[in-house]
Amino acid sequence: MSVLFDYPKKAAFGRVLPKTKIYERGSPGTKVKELFVRQVEQIVWKYKLAPETINVPASKFVPEIQIFNITLENGELKEDVLRCIDKAIPFPILYEIYYNGDCRTVATYKRPSEADSAKWVVSSYFESNWLPEDTPRKPLPVTLNLGGLYEELLLPLIPYRVQKKESLQVQVERAELIRARQQDLAKIEARLNKEKQFNRKVEINAELRTMKQQLEALTGVVEVNKGQ
Repeated sequence: MSVLFDYPKKAAFGRVLPKTKIYERGSPGTKVKELFVRQVEQIVWKYKLAPETINVPASKFVPEIQIFNITLENGELKEDVLRCIDKAIPFPILYEIYYNGDCRTVATYKRPSEADSAKWVVSSYFESNWLPEDTPRKPLPVTLNLGGLYEELLLPLIPYRVQKKESLQVQVERAELIRARQQDLAKIEARLNKEKQFNRKVEINAELRTMKQQLEALTGVVEVNKGQ
């Protein structure tokens, strides 16, 4: 599902974030710095969703939520760039990515580490479809605290339905497992296409059926589409 949210004007921050500031805090290597140069035209710290800006109390693990606008140079953006920004900024972040008149939202599920509360753990990145920039925006969901709001902002980005009594963290972990199994499925299909021996084809087909059954159990979808 693709959704753009209408962030309150009171939460507007509107500061250009120099890449050098991210380098100082995120400590990227040469290759990641090159990605910033080639792929990122500008980063704007657009909104700060906090108790004092949207009148919603903080939760234990979500004191604030940041909204960053990233304008691309050529339409491509590697996850390494976002991981560097998330490493540099110790708050949950939602990215609105802009290119050629369109916009998409990208985010990772970001939470403090159980082993070290000073560090943050990030999941895989989830993204919406591209939408025209002038697409009507939805009001922010009404929630009890910023932790609940963070969940409501992330849920539209996760491409699988919530299962019964499934927490956001469990849903994210299941989505990551689905991605891994889809990659495994693609590798098995590639092996099957290359195999010439009949006996080996039978073995690989059995392996393929097992993998499809695992994906069906994870997604609840009988027909699995690669690259979903």
